[in-house]
Amino acid sequence: MATSARPNNVLRVGNFSGSDPAERTPPSWEPLSFQDIDNRTQYRLVRADSTVVMQATSDGGASGLVTRQRINPMDYPVVEWRWKVNRVLDQGDATKRSGDDYPARLYITFDYDGLGLGGRLRLQALKLLGYDDIPTRALNYIWASTVERGRILPNPYTDWVMMVPVQSGSARVGQWVRERRNIVADYRAAFGEDPPPINGVAIMTDTDNTGESATAYYGDIVFKRDADTSNTPASTS
Repeated sequence: MATSARPNNVLRVGNFSGSDPAERTPPSWEPLSFQDIDNRTQYRLVRADSTVVMQATSDGGASGLVTRQRINPMDYPVVEWRWKVNRVLDQGDATKRSGDDYPARLYITFDYDGLGLGGRLRLQALKLLGYDDIPTRALNYIWASTVERGRILPNPYTDWVMMVPVQSGSARVGQWVRERRNIVADYRAAFGEDPPPINGVAIMTDTDNTGESATAYYGDIVFKRDADTSNTPASTS
């Protein structure tokens, strides 16, 4: 009798290091743009420190890169990645719409269908206005300017997106920083319940609200079946 294969212990969602720098974007990743923002962030694969990473450059604009993959966070509760930024934003402020810009951020969106009547009407109205790619639940891991690390707060535009500052300030600017987060614990802390399935992962460097500029580098993004699912401090490398 045949037995089913054991699931992989690691899902390499962002395999930038295994990509060809001649490609504009890796397979399964696509641009994520926003209505009324014509000045888009520029993304390209580059060689840095003997490997391939994704470089993002924003000059008063915004856009992202997204991969639409379905992942059960109860099976893969840990996300790990590394990133580096050239600066933090002078006017960046995660508590205000005017400061809702970040040199680097990692979005994880969820297939949430528990909206009440008010939420469904709100979503329908936004879609009628041309906003098609709207997450109804998302965790947004950010490199903030001033908000203290570890504080979870709603996005200034919508409490459907909760912001998690994993880095804040300029102490590690110019350094590669490795991050590790327990998605299940973060979702519970942000929304008060267990997470539904993940339906997308995105990276974004944006400066449209502040009008500033920033460059960031993103390394591989992996999800893990890890017995140790605690949120551990970031390390540099």
